[in-house]
Amino acid sequence: NQWRGQNTALIYDSPITGNKSQLTYDKLRAKVSKFAGALKDQGIVKGDRVIIYMPMIPEAVIAMLACARIGAIHSVVFAGFSSKALSARINDSKCSILITADGAFRGNKTLDLKSICDDALKSCPSVKKSIVYKRTSGNIKWNSKIDIWWNDLTENMSDQCDPTVMDSEDTLFILYTSGSTGKPKGMVHTCAGYMIY
Repeated sequence: NQWRGQNTALIYDSPITGNKSQLTYDKLRAKVSKFAGALKDQGIVKGDRVIIYMPMIPEAVIAMLACARIGAIHSVVFAGFSSKALSARINDSKCSILITADGAFRGNKTLDLKSICDDALKSCPSVKKSIVYKRTSGNIKWNSKIDIWWNDLTENMSDQCDPTVMDSEDTLFILYTSGSTGKPKGMVHTCAGYMIY
């Protein structure tokens, strides 16, 4: 059997919430395709830049893979960074979409990621849409001009989204340095360079 669609691709085990789940390759591909199609519906095309500011949940992986599937360049920012750090990375890479969650659990605390994003976006004119995954169901501010719920976007989306053909030297993602010794530097990783390495 060359295709292992029923094999486990992703295991999620949260010590904070107690949630445990597994996704097979088939189910992961379907979720990735649905979100990739949703990004396309928002006008994202090959070469566009997307910033991902999410907690450690399966949807963070799904967002990364969805960007890769349609040739969008993603950049993941640690969800513990400040709004200033987030806006610096958004502006440097000129991202057009932010993917985040309403909040995150860290230890016995709940972090309000949405308000951090709202603060960051005050100085990020390139961002046209903010896709928000409902994680904590906290009380958040909502801007109907740019905010969209993840589930609303993907609810009626097809689980078939053909992958975009990429050249070996096309950019896959940008990973920023911490910025502890100056302005964060965006390290560009290409498709073949990353995968073959």
